Amino acid sequence: MCGIVCYVGHQDCSRIILDGLSHLEYRGYDSAGIAVHNQKDIKVVRQQGKLSGLEERLKDSPLPGTTGIGHTRWATHGRPSENNAHPHRVDDTVVVHNGIIENHLELRAELERAGAVFSSETDTEILAHLVSRNIKSTTSLKDAVKSALKRVQGSYAIVVMCEANPNELIVAKNASPLVLGMGDGEMFAASDVPAILKYTRDVMFMEDGELAVITKDAVTLETLDGEPVVRDVKKITWSHIQAEKEGYKHFMLKEIFQQPTVIEDTLRGRVSIEGSGVATELMGFDDATARRIRRIVLIACGTSYHAALVGKYWLEKLAQVPTEVELASEYRARGPLVDPNDLVIPISQSGETLDTMEAIRIAKAGAARILAISNVVDSAIPRASDGTLYTHAGPEIGVASTKCFTAQLAALYMLAVHLGRRRLTLTKDQARELLEYLLRVPKLMVEVLKKNEEIKALAQSIAGYRDALFLGRGLSFPIALEGALKLKEISYMHAEGYAAGEMKHGPIALIDENMPVVVVMPNDDSLKRIVGNVQEVLARGGKVIGIVSEDEQESASIDMARLEIPACPPEISPIISVLPLQLLAYHVADFKGTDVDQPRNLAKTVTVE
Repeated sequence: MCGIVCYVGHQDCSRIILDGLSHLEYRGYDSAGIAVHNQKDIKVVRQQGKLSGLEERLKDSPLPGTTGIGHTRWATHGRPSENNAHPHRVDDTVVVHNGIIENHLELRAELERAGAVFSSETDTEILAHLVSRNIKSTTSLKDAVKSALKRVQGSYAIVVMCEANPNELIVAKNASPLVLGMGDGEMFAASDVPAILKYTRDVMFMEDGELAVITKDAVTLETLDGEPVVRDVKKITWSHIQAEKEGYKHFMLKEIFQQPTVIEDTLRGRVSIEGSGVATELMGFDDATARRIRRIVLIACGTSYHAALVGKYWLEKLAQVPTEVELASEYRARGPLVDPNDLVIPISQSGETLDTMEAIRIAKAGAARILAISNVVDSAIPRASDGTLYTHAGPEIGVASTKCFTAQLAALYMLAVHLGRRRLTLTKDQARELLEYLLRVPKLMVEVLKKNEEIKALAQSIAGYRDALFLGRGLSFPIALEGALKLKEISYMHAEGYAAGEMKHGPIALIDENMPVVVVMPNDDSLKRIVGNVQEVLARGGKVIGIVSEDEQESASIDMARLEIPACPPEISPIISVLPLQLLAYHVADFKGTDVDQPRNLAKTVTVE
């Protein structure tokens, strides 16, 4: 949610900041702004709407200078407007902020009683007022920011600039992501790595409760209590070119087609067929600990939640550990029972999802062991965990997750096999066979992606409908949920996923000639039963698209649209059958002309309530 980019150095910073903000558009925003110090004073330009509008404003009113901050805002407190856009200025102090100030009403009332005049509806402006007032009683911008932050409750990633300090920025973080970038005579800070990767690969991830003073030559890191912090600089191994479209119409389409490579990268160096095992160097527990696990709790949101639902099947069947799946927002909203013998697995593409972070804190308070699955190295969730199983999907720009979902599935499958071997619920031969299945996935994915034009034709046949149902059984039920989510996310077509066995308990009432039904029906033990569900839909006039295995004959005589996927063992079918659903959603959205990569009202990373 929202995006921050700031720069101190020797180059004209407006261009760099705008370029950085363009690489954060995937986070979602409704307005944008930039502030630049020209060594005399600070100039601010803000604009409601897309970043292109801000760029047009800057053509007419350029902002020269080598120190500046930029922001894209996604409305929380206050409607989308130019007045509510960041940066916010009070006297000679300028602030940008991601997060939510929970005690903003009390602070605003206090400041207004003291004579402060507010020009926006945002909670962020409170920070600008507090810092501005503090500067009058101290010569240190750093101390003024510290004093202000000690008054606020909530989440924040902030950058502060002051007219009296033309070559210095103060940044601070609590429960909202912020990364520092180190260059040669220039320094950066941003909400996410893609914003600065074009300019540096050397980064440092800030922790909660930390503050940094940034000049062109140095970054000085400390806690809010003034304790110095020393942290290693990390080298980012993927380049900014990976974040470009590379000829695809949309990032989402590019990312769908990247999935065979993503799975190869996620498996590379981890799967040993000869040893019938999985490398465990980052998982954070030994064999004895694995055998003490009495319960696994998978915690996630959105698409990651659907990956967790698939993971439950694998973990219970292969490792024979009772497994629960929790929505992070619901887990943190109650008093869950946590045991020291629990293994809690938070799943988050970004590693910064606020609800999931809060769920981890609850689990840690109960002394559970935490094993994160994440795509972003050293992000908040891995840092808060005992171990991490990283996916290697690279940057995912499209808001609707695709390649990170299948990478999460691959990680969960590996984990299930690993625990199965450690807990002696799988023999060496069984583990070898399961891992051989997994290694076949990239090649099978390539075969599915060859059917893109066929899927596009199916998408055109349903693009004019208002509603759709997605059905699946067993391992395919979470895939039906994910297919429905993808369609509604980017096409704005109402879609719901159901366990096919629940049709008679309500959803069948919706079936008529205006209800396309997508059925995920691989060749597994549930096939005969789901064929019966298809017959029920057809008998009521429904239009059926079946995602079927090329080696099954059970549905051959059924009058439905068929999309055949390669025959594969049932254990890996979810990783294969989700691809046509991703492409189906993509093409429906493209036919409708929606903003595929940045669907309305959505953001890539949810870091606020």
